[in-house]
Amino acid sequence: MRTWRDRWSSGLPRMAVVLHDLAMVWVVWQGLHRLRFGVMQNPPSMAWWSTEIVLVLAAQGLVFWQVGLYRGLWRFASVPDLWNIFKACALGLFAIVLGLFLYNRLDMVSRTVLVLYPMVLMGLLGAPRLLYRAWKDSSVEQGDQASVRILILGAGHSGEALVRDLRRFGSYQPVGFLDDAPRLRGSKVQGVPVLGKVDDVIEIARETAARLLVIAMPSADADAMQRVVVACERSGLPFRMVPRLRDVLEGRSLPGELKEVAIEDLLGRQQVLPDWKAIRGWLGARSVLVTGAGGSIGSELCRQCARHGARRITLVERDELALITAEANLRRDFPDLEYLPVLGDCGDPAVISYALDAAAPEAVFHAAAYKHVPLLETQLREAVRNNVLATEALARACREAGVGTFVLISTDKAVDPGNVLGATKRLAEMACQSLADQRGTRFVTVRFGNVLDSAGSVVPLFRDQIRSGGPVTVTDPEVTRYFMTIPEACQLILQASAIGTHEAIYTLDMGQPVPIRLLAEQMIRLAGKQPGRDVAITYTGLRPGEKLHETLFHADERYRATAHPKILQAEPRAIAAREIEVGVQQLREASDRYDRTTMGTVLRALVPDFKPVGTHTPQLPEATTVVAFPSRSSVRNP
Repeated sequence: MRTWRDRWSSGLPRMAVVLHDLAMVWVVWQGLHRLRFGVMQNPPSMAWWSTEIVLVLAAQGLVFWQVGLYRGLWRFASVPDLWNIFKACALGLFAIVLGLFLYNRLDMVSRTVLVLYPMVLMGLLGAPRLLYRAWKDSSVEQGDQASVRILILGAGHSGEALVRDLRRFGSYQPVGFLDDAPRLRGSKVQGVPVLGKVDDVIEIARETAARLLVIAMPSADADAMQRVVVACERSGLPFRMVPRLRDVLEGRSLPGELKEVAIEDLLGRQQVLPDWKAIRGWLGARSVLVTGAGGSIGSELCRQCARHGARRITLVERDELALITAEANLRRDFPDLEYLPVLGDCGDPAVISYALDAAAPEAVFHAAAYKHVPLLETQLREAVRNNVLATEALARACREAGVGTFVLISTDKAVDPGNVLGATKRLAEMACQSLADQRGTRFVTVRFGNVLDSAGSVVPLFRDQIRSGGPVTVTDPEVTRYFMTIPEACQLILQASAIGTHEAIYTLDMGQPVPIRLLAEQMIRLAGKQPGRDVAITYTGLRPGEKLHETLFHADERYRATAHPKILQAEPRAIAAREIEVGVQQLREASDRYDRTTMGTVLRALVPDFKPVGTHTPQLPEATTVVAFPSRSSVRNP
């Protein structure tokens, strides 16, 4: 059975709040006039109730309602509410003066009272609200003796908001802040003291008996975040962080949720802010088709399209479980859109013909591809079939169907390729370029580096190795890679597609490359363990096809800036369109025979900058091998 305190604390009835405020208006108006006239030798008589009082209450009450004073709750009263009260009092004074002037020309109304009225009324309205909130906050803290004691790192706006949220929940008790700003030392934020610097976390956590650390620094850069995480790890306490506003808005975190520190928080990648207006203007109300829709990139790309205005999404995927999962997630989060799942291989002409006819897409995003470097070094036939032949067949079908935009999702490994993956993706780019027509389908290529936490990438591999106790395997102490997050990669794809240039190749300004050794060490620390002590790191040597460092740009492509500050556009290199067409046909025939030798010969001839690195299988012939192609009379040089 609920006590009177429970019923009272569940929220004051709105009518009681209205009556309280009107009573305060009556008290202020009567009290100030009686004080003012009380100092006179012959004070005039004043009635406790009159038409004048009714007009005052009616005018002020109407202003209260119009200003929205009763849309808020006393439980959460704050400075904005006080400002709202001040506006209501000032506007109410104006309404009262106007009403009384029309009624009796302000007869028996003291000018001193008119000056003092809004300030005194604001105090009598604001004080009870703030006292009620303080009472509620203190009752929550006293009512839950088993609350978790929390030490907050960062005493800025996020830390202050976090304290207010934690007090509402009642199961957490903030015991102090840590912040490196000297001006905050010894001060209090929401009544919680700033006890010292971040580096003092071990001593202060022990003194305050804290059981959880919360990092409230959503805008901190990678260096600062790494230093804070190291300090938290030294304390031996569990730690969480306040999510970035961007993660909340994009649905990756819930408001008020404390999340674990992720590896992307420590890598130094500045999030790219897309031009959503341009993206929505291009994508809005369109029908789009995504191949590889069940993969890491494909599924997120579908979500981004759904979030930013697509009316119909066709999902082409050959993995039935991935297709079911992707479609179910989309229908759950975006139930008002139209979805067309197609189970099949995007390299199958019948599958693509059916999908294009059924969906009539205005844009096609080709995300399906094989991408595992060491595996593809020994699986040349499948790499060519999926990455080259399927791409060429899909691109040709889109051109014949009159699709407005075809977007090929490529990789930085296509620049000066040193492995089968890079060579096949480069040839896929060239095949799309050979099909481009200024009057028809617009072909766009988007390149980016490694994607964090995508299927088959190094992050889930390291995570599994750490979970099993190690060792974590790194190929070489000096190896580096460019990284970006899955949402960031998909935003780049949409942003580049919205720019609108024919035969363009786009890439992201990806900042500084990340040493894989550093990535492994940071992931071990995030798991609450120490590199070399709890989890060993072993170096296995570069695998076939792997480089020490990847290259983002080709010297002959002449990259230039675009309207987006973080996206660069390359000028495509000249290609022999007829040679590409004949070579792709030869690859198709060799694929049907499973003739890897011929496929390797043709691939090397079509991609002359393919220079294999590491130990390769004999299926790739030497660079001197010559394949006969038609004359290079039909050279495309945009």
